[in-house]
Amino acid sequence: MTPNTSIPVFKLYGESRNWPASDLLHCESIHSRSSLYQWHIRTHQHADLVQLLYLRKGQVEIDIEGVKHQVGHACIQIVPALCVHGFKFSPGAQGYSLSFSAPLIAQFEQQFGRPLQVLTQARCVPVKSSGRQISTLFSTLQSEYEGQGEARDMMLHSLISALLVWLNRQCAPAPSGSSRVERKRSVMHQFNQLVERHYREQLPVTYYACEVGLSSVHLNNLCHEFYGYSALNVLHQRVLLEAKRSLLYTSMTISQISEYLGFSDATYFSRFFRRYANTTPKDFRHHPMRELQGS
Repeated sequence: MTPNTSIPVFKLYGESRNWPASDLLHCESIHSRSSLYQWHIRTHQHADLVQLLYLRKGQVEIDIEGVKHQVGHACIQIVPALCVHGFKFSPGAQGYSLSFSAPLIAQFEQQFGRPLQVLTQARCVPVKSSGRQISTLFSTLQSEYEGQGEARDMMLHSLISALLVWLNRQCAPAPSGSSRVERKRSVMHQFNQLVERHYREQLPVTYYACEVGLSSVHLNNLCHEFYGYSALNVLHQRVLLEAKRSLLYTSMTISQISEYLGFSDATYFSRFFRRYANTTPKDFRHHPMRELQGS
């Protein structure tokens, strides 16, 4: 099934705002979101998120690229970035949904020393005898995610590492797809990796297009198809994310952040930030939650 513009593209289901600055992942229970939509998450896409849906108890009809199947046992459904998917749960189904942003995946790929192929192909992985282990992992993940304990980021990183190791052990490396859709996803995955490596260098779109073997027009068309906006906007959103994180979690001055992100001067950086965040860097640093809730 080829992605098309009639399929909604969300950061998280039902939300249109950009990824929050405070974390590079999101963890929630199945109940917390699905119950708001009568337990039916309709087909949609995530442009640059990978999701792991853990069904602990209950039933779910999983729709992946137009192919539906019923699941009534504990499992983890892998949903790659750009994959069209939907879920229809039995009322009261229990489990969790874990979403990774592209920058976080890049961090884990660096840790693993290779691409995480297990996250690039949609598949349903039965939990079987590992049920207690996986339940503990996900429940601890959600607890840490919602809390503010000491070394929270380190704990989250460790728990996700353990989960990814388990998934890798369950799944043989997936072969590269030869279909048109798979080729498009492969190109976009390569583009995402390049953005992650070079977003601070202020390189033109022509550089990225050349690196992935496309014209700038073709790359822009693919970005509009899968992200809903241009390749340049993809670059700007990554820079904006890093700017927000730097404002929240470092003591760098606005001028230092501007230089760190490759801007020629702080004034240009401030104009850029205001254009995409609808506020100034100074106001965002002093009132981050207000700005996030209003975005």
